[in-house]
Amino acid sequence: MTRRTDTDLGSLGAGETADLVRSGRVTAVETVRAALERIDRADPRLRAFTEVWPESALSRAAAIDRAVRRGEVLPLAGVPLAVKASEGISSVQAERLIAAGAVPVGAASIPGPGTDWRTWGDTPRGRTVNPWCSDLSPGGSSAGSAVAVAAGLVPMATASDGAGSTRIPAAWCGVVGYKPTNGLLPARDRARLNSGGPITRSPADADLYRRVVLGGPAVKAPVTTLRVGWSADLGFADTDPEIARVARDRLRAWEERLPGIEVVDVTLVLPDPASSWSARRSGDASARHGGRYAPSALAALLSEVDLLATPTTPNPPHGHEGPGDTMSVALTWAFNLTGHPALSLPGGFDRNGAPVGVQLIADHHRDGDLLAAARTFEDVGALFSAPPPDD
Repeated sequence: MTRRTDTDLGSLGAGETADLVRSGRVTAVETVRAALERIDRADPRLRAFTEVWPESALSRAAAIDRAVRRGEVLPLAGVPLAVKASEGISSVQAERLIAAGAVPVGAASIPGPGTDWRTWGDTPRGRTVNPWCSDLSPGGSSAGSAVAVAAGLVPMATASDGAGSTRIPAAWCGVVGYKPTNGLLPARDRARLNSGGPITRSPADADLYRRVVLGGPAVKAPVTTLRVGWSADLGFADTDPEIARVARDRLRAWEERLPGIEVVDVTLVLPDPASSWSARRSGDASARHGGRYAPSALAALLSEVDLLATPTTPNPPHGHEGPGDTMSVALTWAFNLTGHPALSLPGGFDRNGAPVGVQLIADHHRDGDLLAAARTFEDVGALFSAPPPDD
């Protein structure tokens, strides 16, 4: 067996890691020990984890190795997993990932009690920082999940998204964040806004999550024809022109490398979802419009295009102290109200070196098609990618 370093294993995705473990080229104990070593080395600076569980993780990894030797088929055999601290290992998604062979190594940070929202991630050792620039927020609320994946500490992390809490940190940390169609996973959220999902470094791993956790069939990739509608602002958001430029340039790269892909600028004017989202969240029965945010313009558009594309956020990552008047959720929370599946992909960097995300939205229950398109962009090199930041 070839000896791999923790750095080697840290560069692998979830699917690649599981393939190695199932083939016997690497053991689950080795993959988990390597992840724990990376966390021990890098997390004092990043503070992505509120807790790390070395003993239980290594014990689970040893059990995975025994299961593999018995011939059990585990799609996520030996994959180190970070779990969002507010959910832990008892969420439905975590339980299904663990049953498929993933090994939870620790709890990823979220805003702490009384923490200002601009901080997004908080740990007993201080606030969570963006791995590309420690002066910037990683976004949230799935802050630690995004940081742990972006920095190569783990290849997959659980997240949850009630207004953009998976997609925003994925965008600001330069990784992939997937919000499934609302309702595919049982949720404790009575407002029906929140959806569990993964943060990964590739669309392939997000699709692996979909198949393991949601039970969807394998998608047909590559996609040969696709019509994508582009909106920089959904008709109401105050989008930074630099963010719009980076995201739109990424779409042009897709068109150049994939002749069957057509990106069209669309005039889409959605109602600002702020009041509807707040009414739904509060359960205010007197604000019944909050439960009926279903713009006909969106339905009409998705009958004419396969996907809608926007920047994931209208603004670049802000500092840990704000600014407080920037609504980073402006382009994401409409789709929590409508329930459409949405995906944030790495789009590149702005002029200051901060990551920019591209958001793709598909029609209800078209999650497989959404991820098939993203995997196609990745396969032809049209999806921006960068190595994890140095420790």
